[in-house]
Amino acid sequence: VMLNSQELRNKILELVKQYHAETFTKKEFQVGDKINYGGRFFDSRELTNLVDSALDFWLTNGRYVRKFEESLAKFVGVQYCSFVNSGSSANLLAFFALTAPELGERQIKKGGEVITVATCFPTTVAPIIQAGAVPVFVDIDIPSYNVSIDALKNAISDKTQAIVLAHSLGNPFNVAAVKKICEAHNLWLIEDNCDALGSRYQMSDGWHYTGTFGDISTSSFYPSHHITTGEGGAVYTNNYQLKKIINSLRDWGRDCYCEAGSDNTCQMRFTKKFNKLPLGYDHKYVYSHLGFNLKATECQAAIGCAQLEKIEMIGNIRRSNWQYLRDNLEQFSDLMILPEKGEHSDPSWFGFAITMKESSLRNKIVKFLEEHNIQTRMFFAGNILKHPCFENLTENKEYKVVGELTNSDRVLNNSFWIGTSPIISKEHLAYIVSTFEQFFQKVA
Repeated sequence: VMLNSQELRNKILELVKQYHAETFTKKEFQVGDKINYGGRFFDSRELTNLVDSALDFWLTNGRYVRKFEESLAKFVGVQYCSFVNSGSSANLLAFFALTAPELGERQIKKGGEVITVATCFPTTVAPIIQAGAVPVFVDIDIPSYNVSIDALKNAISDKTQAIVLAHSLGNPFNVAAVKKICEAHNLWLIEDNCDALGSRYQMSDGWHYTGTFGDISTSSFYPSHHITTGEGGAVYTNNYQLKKIINSLRDWGRDCYCEAGSDNTCQMRFTKKFNKLPLGYDHKYVYSHLGFNLKATECQAAIGCAQLEKIEMIGNIRRSNWQYLRDNLEQFSDLMILPEKGEHSDPSWFGFAITMKESSLRNKIVKFLEEHNIQTRMFFAGNILKHPCFENLTENKEYKVVGELTNSDRVLNNSFWIGTSPIISKEHLAYIVSTFEQFFQKVA
């Protein structure tokens, strides 16, 4: 019997479910198995969505991209969301959007100062320098690993135009204090939410998800993050003007806002006049910004739609895993500084940060954990200014430092982190704790 295309599609997707059950059955943990800090957490829905999108063979933005953008915006609590090809691209777009001429007096120009922290992931900072602005680095607090509010206040100058901050390992920074500073000095706030999707912060009007506080906020969907699209990221905002700029920069800098595959949405494709262009020049080929091509694909968005269905469960598992580690590693608090969540916050933890009180122990414990198949990570750059990428940059010209970076250097030398991912089971956690116990018995 010949099947029609829809019947064939249904059969293929049913086989994909069977394939998932056969191929990705979770095995019980055995000592010696690698415990990764993060990774893909998925079921058959991601695979069936992925194959479903592939069968459409619509390879750029389409129905899944639209659904993913709308669903993510609704979850976070913002009006506009733009899907892009990575979290780093999201940070690039977020900053370059604020350099657009149509922002008038608030346009960030070359030489404008932007405050951020030295303990960072490099692509939070890179767009500032790439745009010709001047990053002003300040220190963090331990054990929150977020910006020191006193240091932030001291860094404000008449050249300050923006603040760019991430929620470290999912732990919200002091949003109320940062927002107050931004409002007092008319500063832009870019909220790097790449490690914190699903974290919440309590303001005077109630709880809000992180990502709703910045003029522009960003997410990353790399496989180790809270949800994944493989590679992928998002930029979101409540400001329609910024949304238009973001989408233009994402899509080559074009002025046209038609969806992929659509023409003449504005009904004036061949009748407009733009600056020095001839009257009626095709609007699809009018460029209002010097942009990029940072679009993501249908296949990525299809995975993301299935992932978003799990976001609250993922957050709850991450909270539970973090709390298990916090409770069971407390016994070593004389040798380690354990992490603490910020006030008025409910983190969806990306990782569990540890700072050894003696710097000589950091490399030893990291080596011991890795030898026992427990994956570790440094606290990103530690102090970004100590990295080779800053060797050819001139202080007080291409970047500035305000105050001492004491805790940034301490993180550089003493800190690391381990995972709280939902791929880490209670059996994994018990083994991790027992491995810490072995290490400290050996040290003792």
